[in-house]
Amino acid sequence: MLEWKQEIQDIGSRLKELSTRTPDTLRGFGLIAGAGAKTERLGAKTRELIALAVAVTTRCDGCIAFHAAEAVKLGVSDDEIAEALGVAINLNAGAAMTYSTHVLDAIDALKQA
Repeated sequence: MLEWKQEIQDIGSRLKELSTRTPDTLRGFGLIAGAGAKTERLGAKTRELIALAVAVTTRCDGCIAFHAAEAVKLGVSDDEIAEALGVAINLNAGAAMTYSTHVLDAIDALKQA
């Protein structure tokens, strides 16, 4: 298992370095990251639950670290997190099943070519 606090620190340090090399990229990312907070339509807890589910589906440990820390800070419950993770698990299985049909289509098309 990762040391999650260390992961956050390590990534943060490297992102500071990256921001000196490509500041507009990091500034742009910051704008995107903060856009939802400006509308407050979903609320911070819901946004973090979505972020955690997406982090699982994209297999991003850094995303998990940062968004888990924010979820803890916001008081997201273990049950809320479990439900969000259930959605992620369902989506990954569903995505694999759906994309399996793409493989079948590709095989059929290539056999006909």
